[in-house]
Amino acid sequence: MVEKGFGLYIHWPFCTRICPYCDFNIYKDRGADTAKWTDAFISEINHWAVQTPGRRLTSIYFGGGTPSLAAPELVHTVINAARSAWPTNDNIEITLEANPTDAEQARFSAFHGSGVNRLSLGIQSFDDTALQFLGRNHTGHEARYALDLALKIFGNVTFDLIYALPDQTEEAWQSSLRKALSIGAPHLSAYQLTIEPGTAFEKAVERGTFAPADDDHGAALYDITQSEAERAGRPRYEISNHASPGFESRHNLTYWRGGDYIGIGPGAHGRVTIDGTRRATETHRAPQKYLTAVNDHGHGICLDDPLSRDDVFAEKLTMGLRMQEGVSLSQLEFAQLADRIKVLQADGFIEINGPHLSASAAGQRILNSLLSTLLI
Repeated sequence: MVEKGFGLYIHWPFCTRICPYCDFNIYKDRGADTAKWTDAFISEINHWAVQTPGRRLTSIYFGGGTPSLAAPELVHTVINAARSAWPTNDNIEITLEANPTDAEQARFSAFHGSGVNRLSLGIQSFDDTALQFLGRNHTGHEARYALDLALKIFGNVTFDLIYALPDQTEEAWQSSLRKALSIGAPHLSAYQLTIEPGTAFEKAVERGTFAPADDDHGAALYDITQSEAERAGRPRYEISNHASPGFESRHNLTYWRGGDYIGIGPGAHGRVTIDGTRRATETHRAPQKYLTAVNDHGHGICLDDPLSRDDVFAEKLTMGLRMQEGVSLSQLEFAQLADRIKVLQADGFIEINGPHLSASAAGQRILNSLLSTLLI
């Protein structure tokens, strides 16, 4: 039996600078060899095509890093290789992440011509002071120009914002968010600033340079985000993601709904079902080690582990409860959690609609604690 469709994630690991809040697998761009990286990505696509014959590819996502630093011809060649390796729909979603500093009409048009039909802009803020704090190398004016250009060329555009910055008031965030939503992009991802281990911001907090927002203030800003996005016609469909109806990220919905996705490129993760077993995969993180592995073996995989039924269930809950629609559970799964669900429902944190379990608005605010309670 042919498995359901799947997404393809392609990790471009290079950035012009390392942002102080970022803990992704990224490296300073020192002039990547387009031919080598193109060949490596195609080798991995061919490897996975043999493992997943006949599967339908439903989305492609170029993430990073900053994949808009890659040559448009690399993107074009890799897209064609993927579409040759697997059956696809005519309306397959193909997303590329970009920085505002790469916003040139010729470059964006070249990416669009290569097959990219959805652009994700790493804007983070339209305020120059906030951008300087976040270590970004664009201005608010450049961010607005990039978003306007992307909307003109792609139409289907999303952008990121970061909130809960030091000393950011509720009024300031509300005003900033309203202006951002008024621009008209159909999708927005809004993330609360978190201090990740190993980042420059972690060291800054340890030195006392600044203090992160407390939980109550963060929750208040989160509530403002929900109400303003809803008012602007981009309701929340996932804890940090808002979209006009029909513009939800199909690729990310594959993650959150527990679907299969293949990850290629340095440090990319995947979840792939082969012969009825769901497997967790990961590639070598260091770019040169990854390239060497692909050259030697045809792939960069360094981890390929079968997931137990408990592992799959835990991931299903963890990802599914992030979504407004929640997660569909079998009778057996409901029975397994019955006592805990009953308590959380009585406390107003969980809602049940037929086979669907979802986190209420109150539950979304404490999602990590809620999941800990369900999965103990």
